[in-house]
Amino acid sequence: MRVLITGAAKRIGRVIAIELAKRGFEVAIHYNQSRAEAEHVSQACNGAPIFQADLSKVEEIRRLFSDVRQRFGPVEALVNNAARFTRFDPLQITEADWDFIHSVNLKATFFCCQEGARQMQEAGAGRIVNISSLGGIRPWAEHAHYCASKAGVIMLTKALAKAFAPVITVNSVAPGVISFNDVDARTQAMIDATPMHRSGKPEEIAEAVHFFLTAPDFITGQILTVDGGLSER
Repeated sequence: MRVLITGAAKRIGRVIAIELAKRGFEVAIHYNQSRAEAEHVSQACNGAPIFQADLSKVEEIRRLFSDVRQRFGPVEALVNNAARFTRFDPLQITEADWDFIHSVNLKATFFCCQEGARQMQEAGAGRIVNISSLGGIRPWAEHAHYCASKAGVIMLTKALAKAFAPVITVNSVAPGVISFNDVDARTQAMIDATPMHRSGKPEEIAEAVHFFLTAPDFITGQILTVDGGLSER
């Protein structure tokens, strides 16, 4: 299965790409500015092709999917992982701050789904997995703009699951605290509140993505929260 992963040069996206390649998927790696990192991921994925695009611009999303079709083949699966994250007092958020987050986290997710679905519909089947967040389920006071964007991804997932059925499944993985040796006091407090008493591993997010990519097509419109139980606190 040919799968495009957005934001696959670093962090969770990198691990998703590597884990899917290990399991026999043909992986295409998207990046924006992190070319060197994308090339390293490519090497770890048996020389998988890399594609550059600024997903905040719809015309670049369309170019990306055109390039992928020409060089890699029509997309059979899509993992919308690319995202931005900032922290602000809501009273201090500017229009630019809001647009910085929503242009990638929500708008780009939609237009990537649109372009990917067009290719999948031609083939008569497809899988889309959107990476949302615990922040789209639980409110975080200093991340109102981010929480709104990820809550949007969750509802977008449900709406597109209805719109694209029965040809394409659309599901979402919502990570909790996934640490990369960058745990500050705020993050540690969330880990301490997690019932499983630890942070998550990026490989666990990749496992959830793999589940949706291989699950029966009767599973669609679902949100799988991978958070060690934190959303239940």
